[in-house]
Amino acid sequence: MRMTRSGAVWLWLLLPVAAWAEDVLEVPPVEEERRPRDEAWRNLLRVEATTLAFRPRAGVGADEGFLQVEPTLVFERGEDFGLNLGTPVRLRLWGGGGAAGFVRREDWDSVSDFGQVVRALKLGSDNAPVGVWFGALEGYSLLSAHLVRRYGGRLNPDYHPAGGFLTGTLGPIYTEAFVSDVLGARLMGAELSLDVEHLFFGPPREKARYTLALSAVHDWGRAGGRTPSVTLAHLDAMAVVVVRPSYEVNVQAGWGGRPGESGAWGAVVGAGVDARAPTLRMMLRMEVRRQHGGFRQGYFGPDYELARFKAAGPDGVALADASFPNGYSAYGEAEVGWDAVRYWGVHKHLKLSLGVEAFDWGRFDVDGRVAVQLFDRSMEVALKGLAVGAGQPGARYLGGAELRWRLLGGKLYAMGTAGTLLFPEDVGTLRPGAFASLGLGMDNAR
Repeated sequence: MRMTRSGAVWLWLLLPVAAWAEDVLEVPPVEEERRPRDEAWRNLLRVEATTLAFRPRAGVGADEGFLQVEPTLVFERGEDFGLNLGTPVRLRLWGGGGAAGFVRREDWDSVSDFGQVVRALKLGSDNAPVGVWFGALEGYSLLSAHLVRRYGGRLNPDYHPAGGFLTGTLGPIYTEAFVSDVLGARLMGAELSLDVEHLFFGPPREKARYTLALSAVHDWGRAGGRTPSVTLAHLDAMAVVVVRPSYEVNVQAGWGGRPGESGAWGAVVGAGVDARAPTLRMMLRMEVRRQHGGFRQGYFGPDYELARFKAAGPDGVALADASFPNGYSAYGEAEVGWDAVRYWGVHKHLKLSLGVEAFDWGRFDVDGRVAVQLFDRSMEVALKGLAVGAGQPGARYLGGAELRWRLLGGKLYAMGTAGTLLFPEDVGTLRPGAFASLGLGMDNAR
């Protein structure tokens, strides 16, 4: 049940609970008995109509209101092909001043914004020699996840890129390459993973039990707003030390740095458990990290699309230019999916994702999402929260909630969302805001 392809999961979600909650990466175990191959075509048609209000916080900005219409069209065939098209169109009801257009300009003012029309496109599966996926990157981690971990590409409310990743296997080498914006020069990176046992002794019974991996990521900083460019690299070694039918245990160690930046390096050691049962999937990770000279593991994390403009903390500068104290940290992560009936299926009764990092100099970072289904799956409730730099001056806090309640046999549903936002305006400037939405949706899911 090796989870060596954690960054290459096909995020195909026909019945979303909430966009930010459903994209928690889940990995079907390699040795798990697969369902019979499904060659049937399936489709989903959906339309939602809601009112949407953006409100300023701290008296900064203007109050705006919109009618948001969101169509969705999904086609899928088995594990190897899927297409999900649709995007919210926001029609102005009030606010914005005399120069504001009928359609919200910030949603379509760059080439990258047109990527939001493609929510997901998958070609190939996790078991194929080559696979491709395009769509919104949410909660994305690049394999060992020591550079890109729990990254969200659309945390900036005015930037809506479509990202993508390519996976491939050739003998003992497995690779994954990704871009955060297929239409703009932004984050690009790759990781090569070498199966050491396969290299020396041929194809092993247990794949990827001992691996060496090299990853590198570069941010060009030219799309979604101009910000400083940055490059990071990392070397990792992992060994799976316990393998059982229902769980496995691994240990890992790594070292990374910023090429061209002397003294910027970091080291990490850790362990993880991946467990499964007929109704449960669970992944737990614990790491001890060392940071030095401004480098840190998880640099491209859940807060990055805001931090690249203004890092959390007292400096008030972009993350690439911000100081970061030398020290140690402890990092823990949990991914849990549970269903009372069976694990397979689009929805889960419970989906939990949580990452916590505590630094020895008094800083705490927390990123969490939870989604639950109630009342015979008729009600779906999702919550999210992000705290960066807690315990220090200049800490950043964001949160949100969503409720969906299916009516009239499930074809019609009522929905409401609310939360806080930060709008990047320039390097060193984030405008605080809040949003609320209420409306109805209809689909052929049930």
